[in-house]
Amino acid sequence: MRFHLTRFAVAARFTLIEHGRNRFAMILVILFVPVWTSLAYLAMPDTPARMRLRATGEALAPHGNELTAISGALNAVTLITGFMMFAATFSGSGFDRRLAMAGYPRAHLVLAKVTALALVSAAVAAYATAVICLAWTPRQPLLLAASLFCAGLTYGALGVVFGSLLRREVEGMFAIVMTSIIDLALQNPITSSGADNPVMRYLPSYGAMQASTAAGFSTSPVPRHLALQLTWSGLAALVALLGFRHSTRNCLPTATTPPPGPENSKAGIPAPRQTASPSVKASDTEAH
Repeated sequence: MRFHLTRFAVAARFTLIEHGRNRFAMILVILFVPVWTSLAYLAMPDTPARMRLRATGEALAPHGNELTAISGALNAVTLITGFMMFAATFSGSGFDRRLAMAGYPRAHLVLAKVTALALVSAAVAAYATAVICLAWTPRQPLLLAASLFCAGLTYGALGVVFGSLLRREVEGMFAIVMTSIIDLALQNPITSSGADNPVMRYLPSYGAMQASTAAGFSTSPVPRHLALQLTWSGLAALVALLGFRHSTRNCLPTATTPPPGPENSKAGIPAPRQTASPSVKASDTEAH
């Protein structure tokens, strides 16, 4: 047990250090979340937007700027967590591969990434919730924080997927940005007339969007939609695990290549060169 805890602690420490060195991500967390959320709240009109919340079946008329602020907070959280996990996975893929080649347990590396993802998502979600509460008071702040946290888990796992499978950094960044924008823009009734379309329930952040909207403008709990978002997070984490396994597949020992050991230490050593004995040399001299 102590062996596993030590390996996990070392892997988690290096993963968190990698996130801490990403200064651009820290700037995004500090500045992008309040700027984007505040602009969405201040720039949009406060005209009531009539909508039916599918999570509770209630007919709501929230202020347009408050609804857009929730959508902006979701967009900020998903972009930042996805970017941080992608950057850490993309830049550390070679290091992870070398660790696996050296025999470091891959299960501990995966658990370290999951722990870092949970901590990053929790920190960004709490910060975004605090920023929203400074502008106006949601009905259920804890539910709002939980919704943002689950959305961050989903996109953080997608960031690991993109970092494991894509070959260039610009490809991963484009994939994260476009996925988040399309996902959330289609669900906002202020910007999309098809927000009530049943197809929306298949989008990655549908559960988080429904739960966060209920948290802002309703007093009804929506555990079903939080569970739906956690299901999306689990599926994305499973794909991320497969992507990580794919990126380190060459590190696995094969049946045809015996592992190095005492019994195989002489296999790769060339045989010493034989020298002629004195009697053979003398007979050669007499023959000449």
